[in-house]
Amino acid sequence: MSRFDQLAYTEAVRQVQEEMGSATAADRRLRRPAEEAEPLTGSEASFIRSLDGFLFASVGQTGWPYIQFRGGPTGFVHVLDEHTLGYLSVRGNRQYITTGNLRGDDRVALFFIDHARRARLKLFGRAAAVPIGDDPGLVERLSEPRTEGAVEHVVTIRVEAFAWNCPNHITPRFSQREVSDALAPVHKRLAQLEQENAALRAELAAGKPQ
Repeated sequence: MSRFDQLAYTEAVRQVQEEMGSATAADRRLRRPAEEAEPLTGSEASFIRSLDGFLFASVGQTGWPYIQFRGGPTGFVHVLDEHTLGYLSVRGNRQYITTGNLRGDDRVALFFIDHARRARLKLFGRAAAVPIGDDPGLVERLSEPRTEGAVEHVVTIRVEAFAWNCPNHITPRFSQREVSDALAPVHKRLAQLEQENAALRAELAAGKPQ
């Protein structure tokens, strides 16, 4: 069993699994306890580093969940070690809902998705957001790459558990950079053809044989 199953399969979840006929499959995943936090492998680390955004869910003191999108250049979420993620949080709309939520409850859920490759990774962790003056060394370590803007907090996530989702129902979508990279050979070939056409037109205009 994975640590993710242990955390996600609550009594209420198990009841629904029983009602829907998936309890037997779930039982097989719950036979062996997994008390220790799960270490990230190279696959998860590479996947996280390859993305330019993720969804970050926290829980407020009212008990209501709050989801925020965090974006930046590819790799702005750093894998510090097999148990820790980190990034620099920059000034936004100054509501500080996520930052405030973490002071009351450090449990979070992260959702990483790559539409182009139709892959997604869900993760449970414990997060902290501290002022940049508390750890200048870590700020420097997380500064390249980072999201543009005035840095206000260092956010670290201690990974408790993770699981890969199946690719079903992920609509393939591509970023502007991905489209540009894919079309680069086409643009290069078009430029070559335009040069050849220009040369041929010049020869025709000069009365030379083709």
